[in-house]
Amino acid sequence: MPQRTTIDPEAVLPAAIGTIPSAIALATGHPRIAAGLLALPAGLIAFFRDPARRVDTTPVDEDTVLAPADGKVMYAGPAQPEVTPPADPIQGEWQQVSIFLSVFDVHINRAPYGGTVEKISYRPGKWLAAYKFESAFENERSDIEVARVVRGEVRRYVFRQVVGLVARRVVTRVRAGDEISSGQRIGLMKFGSRMDIFLPYDVELTVAAGERTVAGESVIGHWRSSEPAVVGA
Repeated sequence: MPQRTTIDPEAVLPAAIGTIPSAIALATGHPRIAAGLLALPAGLIAFFRDPARRVDTTPVDEDTVLAPADGKVMYAGPAQPEVTPPADPIQGEWQQVSIFLSVFDVHINRAPYGGTVEKISYRPGKWLAAYKFESAFENERSDIEVARVVRGEVRRYVFRQVVGLVARRVVTRVRAGDEISSGQRIGLMKFGSRMDIFLPYDVELTVAAGERTVAGESVIGHWRSSEPAVVGA
């Protein structure tokens, strides 16, 4: 069965605004121009597409960490000092995976790993281009801190929605106390943006800079306490 694609409700207002130039052209007697201008709202609607992914119907192994966003991996390795959250008291320092989303990528964000949302921290900021290093700590962002108990072990991680040059709003649809599952939709970032994921060194990273990821399908790491598993296996 083919995967179904829907449109996120956040598309309604931008698409409505995008029809205004076409409506003006039609009202002033320029039907051909009006027809051409309909490409603008069509493009805005396409930006908010929400395709189904395998994770929506296939359980994910409890040691597998998924990509939370479609895009290109800009960085994978030890957490960058200016970017990283404070070290966890038990797990220590973080590793970091940063994914850049262009305006052509799907912008629906998904949880990389299940657990309980412990804290969400929103911080207003600038709108630098999301591929710039400074965007990670100067731009508007939302940090989501999650914990999960697996075989008696507490596993914590943080992932961060960061807006970019065109993006002007982060949409986070989970709250502290929510239980989330690996690959679950948690919100979106409007237009070009980035996603940073901070994982402890108990996780073996399986991606490298330059690779592309698909939210809810690409595996970016495995907790070392058991053998890796493949989504859908």
